[in-house]
Amino acid sequence: MFYLIGSIVLTSYLILSFKACERFNVPVFPAIVFNYITCVITGSIVNGAFPINAEAAASPWFKWACLMGILFVSIFNVIGITAQKISVAVASVANKLSLIIPVVLSVYLYNESVAGWKLVGVILALIAVVLTCYPKETNDTDRATVSKSLKYILPIVLFIGSGLLDALINHVQQTYVNDENSNAYLITGFFSAALIGFIILIYQYTTGKVQFAWKHIFAGILIGIPNYFSIWCLIHFLKQSPWPSSSSIPMNNMGIVLFSTLFAEIIFKERLSLLNWIGVGLSAIAIYLIAFGMPF
Repeated sequence: MFYLIGSIVLTSYLILSFKACERFNVPVFPAIVFNYITCVITGSIVNGAFPINAEAAASPWFKWACLMGILFVSIFNVIGITAQKISVAVASVANKLSLIIPVVLSVYLYNESVAGWKLVGVILALIAVVLTCYPKETNDTDRATVSKSLKYILPIVLFIGSGLLDALINHVQQTYVNDENSNAYLITGFFSAALIGFIILIYQYTTGKVQFAWKHIFAGILIGIPNYFSIWCLIHFLKQSPWPSSSSIPMNNMGIVLFSTLFAEIIFKERLSLLNWIGVGLSAIAIYLIAFGMPF
């Protein structure tokens, strides 16, 4: 339970921190890159040494960790682009709806079952995400220049990418990860994301597309340390969860929706509509049904 709570709280912090970056005029991409560099440093300190070596490169999980890193940096940027070009609500919906992908794959790959009240919980979870993130009426016209096709493509890419990332983390921890190599696997994923992102960022700095500022590094540190431990908690939760992954992943995602929504209202004064509050309530019910598979 400790790992589940840690994953929910720290991941919610990440969502809120990106909103803070917008307020302090910190570009998303540099913050993301320095965040992953911070993750590598943090993980190496926790591990006691930098764990990537010839032995790690020969391990069966290494290629999956590199793929995870590519998905890390790609998805974070798609979330940012979707939020800026379309809306934060659409980014949240596409990201959280993706939980259905690892659930379906868990049923297919591991012969897990989702039926009865658990199935009701999954359905309620999907409805809850839509209602919780449903936007209010707005007069904002800044996004009017976005093409109609892009408004569909970005959420679809985010939906598929986020779902595949969750499924990948779950599959690797089920198949390859143990207590001895879990930290090495995680740091390798972060290092892959940091390396790819840093190459792109150096190009942006040298060509003048982005102007360097020390606040980029500062924001990356404030995001990176919690980010490392959010994934660390998620991996340990999936490994030790008393529930099958088809229940554990929705529980984690719905907890993030519930927690981040409530704190967004408290910290950033985001006022929720009646539909939003109904979604928050359904999230709590969905978590209970998915976890315990029975009504109250």
